[in-house]
Amino acid sequence: MQDGQARALLRAMFDAAVAAADPAKVVPGRLPAPPKGRTVVVGAGKASAAMARAFEKAWPRPLTGLVVTRYGHAVPCERIEIVEAAHPVPDAAGERAAARMIETVRGLSADDLVVALVSGGASSLLSLPAPGLTLDDKRAVNKALLASGASISEMNCVRKHLSAVKGGRLAAAAHPARVETLLISDVPGDDPAVIGSGPTLPDPTRRADARAILARHGIDPGTRVLAVLDAGEETPKPGDPRLARARAQMLATPQGSLLAAAEVAHAAGVTPLILGDAIEGESREVARVMAGIAFQVRRYGQPAPAPCALISGGETTVTVRGKGRGGRNVEFLLALALALRGDPRVFAAAGDTDGVDGAEEIAGALVAPDTLARAKALGIDPAARLADNDGHSFFEALGDRIVTGPTLTNVNDFRALLVLPG
Repeated sequence: MQDGQARALLRAMFDAAVAAADPAKVVPGRLPAPPKGRTVVVGAGKASAAMARAFEKAWPRPLTGLVVTRYGHAVPCERIEIVEAAHPVPDAAGERAAARMIETVRGLSADDLVVALVSGGASSLLSLPAPGLTLDDKRAVNKALLASGASISEMNCVRKHLSAVKGGRLAAAAHPARVETLLISDVPGDDPAVIGSGPTLPDPTRRADARAILARHGIDPGTRVLAVLDAGEETPKPGDPRLARARAQMLATPQGSLLAAAEVAHAAGVTPLILGDAIEGESREVARVMAGIAFQVRRYGQPAPAPCALISGGETTVTVRGKGRGGRNVEFLLALALALRGDPRVFAAAGDTDGVDGAEEIAGALVAPDTLARAKALGIDPAARLADNDGHSFFEALGDRIVTGPTLTNVNDFRALLVLPG
């Protein structure tokens, strides 16, 4: 397999992973039972607008609704209002949308149905602060968490307890209506209560858990946040009667996307090895582990002989110490290139399935055997770029970025190492 063929196969695998979670494919077959009364659609996330369009096209009855998505991720709908807000750091548009959403579901009856369309990104997009907090309080905590290396589960635990809408509070506001949540998972383990910080599902975590997470990562959230975490109202818990009629369906998961990519590899005569759909940890540490597995394949044919593809998903983290244009996928790839040391038979790709790695409108990038040599020829020091968390600038200079634009879905990160014989 030549360089161009290897690159094309990796890109085809990534594209298949994204396509497997396309809302137009996964929503229509999973519609809830129609109600006697009204149908109200709400939602949030990077995929929520595309989910809304797919839902209203498939729903045969009247409906109204309001959905908030990331700037640039809106799609036209006929009956559901789509608004845009900021991600990953919340803004006033998200705050207004969350407040409107709460009002939209209040006053419904037991005959009514609320359909919640939730995907990754909802935590930042539904940014209505808990009583006693301001949006600036939430922004500051969010920025600190994003830079701390905290996992998505940890971040969403904190977010729930600083919110007036997340952690089951949206469903509580809709009581006594039936609430059916349709989910596209972007979290390791696919826990429905973690996806988008679970606005319509009971929350098993407590304020003390959020305080412990902030302390563990050395984050001082300020006196107002601490006051809420010390004495604020707890989120609705399992068994809360207000959420007795709340149900959830998983429409798309990271594992489903990994399986789709594996089929592409298999069709190309490459043995796919799915290493896990919930891999977490620092991006550069995960990269070293993946490089070690690739070396094991090269030297001993284990866990499978070449040609094989080492496929994984999940969400790594980056503890930000530099000032570069980061992104956890390009951080992983830059660390991987250094660990592989120009191995002539290993190629790799990594990207966020929503098309946005970190804060950049770039999905990810590709690594080839000549990545380090081409960087050296351009006068670029890969180790220095990694130390500065500057993966996007590195791969931009080499012309190896994966650019998709908004994919209108989100099943977390995709990583693949292609190990060739020879």
